Amino acid sequence: MADPEKSLETVENVEEVEEMEEEEDEGRKNISILTSEMMKNPQVLADLQSRLGSMVGSPSGYIESLPKSVKRRIRALKKLQLECTRLEAKFYEEVHVLECKYSGLYTPYLEKRNEFVNGKVEPIDEECDFPSDSEKDNDDLPEELKKKINLEPKENEVKSEPEKDDVKGIPDFWLTTFKNVEIIAEMIQEHDEPILKNLTDVKVKLSQSNPMGFTLEFYFKPNEYFYNSVLTKEYEMRCVPEDDDPFSFEGPEIIKCKGCTIDWKKGKNVTMKSIKKKQKHKSRGSVRTVTKTVQNDSFFNFFNPPIVPADEEQIDEDTQVLLAADFEIGHFIRERIVPKGVLYFTGEALQDGDFEEEEGEEEEDEEKDDDDEDDPDYNPQTDRASKRHQEQPPECKQQ
Repeated sequence: MADPEKSLETVENVEEVEEMEEEEDEGRKNISILTSEMMKNPQVLADLQSRLGSMVGSPSGYIESLPKSVKRRIRALKKLQLECTRLEAKFYEEVHVLECKYSGLYTPYLEKRNEFVNGKVEPIDEECDFPSDSEKDNDDLPEELKKKINLEPKENEVKSEPEKDDVKGIPDFWLTTFKNVEIIAEMIQEHDEPILKNLTDVKVKLSQSNPMGFTLEFYFKPNEYFYNSVLTKEYEMRCVPEDDDPFSFEGPEIIKCKGCTIDWKKGKNVTMKSIKKKQKHKSRGSVRTVTKTVQNDSFFNFFNPPIVPADEEQIDEDTQVLLAADFEIGHFIRERIVPKGVLYFTGEALQDGDFEEEEGEEEEDEEKDDDDEDDPDYNPQTDRASKRHQEQPPECKQQ
């Protein structure tokens, strides 16, 4: 016959085990929910990615376990690698010299583009001898069918309106080009567009050395917004492996940039705005309204970048994000937009991914932006650059 006390003890143990299992299941569920919520946070993801990135290449103990003779040979390999890195730096220096040479050879073609865009010169028939998309589609048709298409009028064809002879050049060429490029389009505000309609040309001036770099020049026709005819943005590059981390060298790297002063006409500075804020007196309780001038979101903030301190270690996180975004944009304008302006104007240079949008995210971002703009200390330039930095770290290296 079973002992009642032992049976009761067994039941209690079973119930205790079941309670522990239920607590463990509940704990696992809570951890799963917490993990899911954390992974939805972009900042958490960015921090996690940074921590995981820092673990890549960390020693596993294998190298330390090798005999001294093997370690000695590894040091020899590293010295060879250092010599290769120095040689690579020389290679990029010569590439830059070659770029400077060919920059002069490109100039006549870019000047001709400027003349066509701004209506200074009308291209002759020989210069327009390039097939349109519709003409390309008809290239594979039989000759008889080509003649039939060209000679026989289409039924119910609506006669096109006569072309306007007063249109000169290609209106809004650079504004349209910039708006077709996502990283630049997000900088352009509605109040910037009338100003950018006056942009007539964008040029790149390369500096071979002392220091190595380039300058972006934005040419404007006389307008009602500022007195400058040219706005400039200078970028300084470094092409020498760092002494403390030579193997991180990947080619010329943008390290500094300098904008220019825009001589705004009275009441036309779109980079600043006035906001009214109510303040309550601590003791009397009276309320007053004060007007403050704060930075406004604008494309023209591009010409007022953060100043890089002499000691790069003193750069704070917000400044690093702004500089990374700025370097990315400057590099893109130099390497892509200026050489291939017409292809960005027509959209042919855009990748398929440039047209994708996620529904719902835009509305959420707009609501957040509206809340932020009420804060007088809100810096739209930092906020915009930070979002892009979280989504995808910008590429600042010259390849």
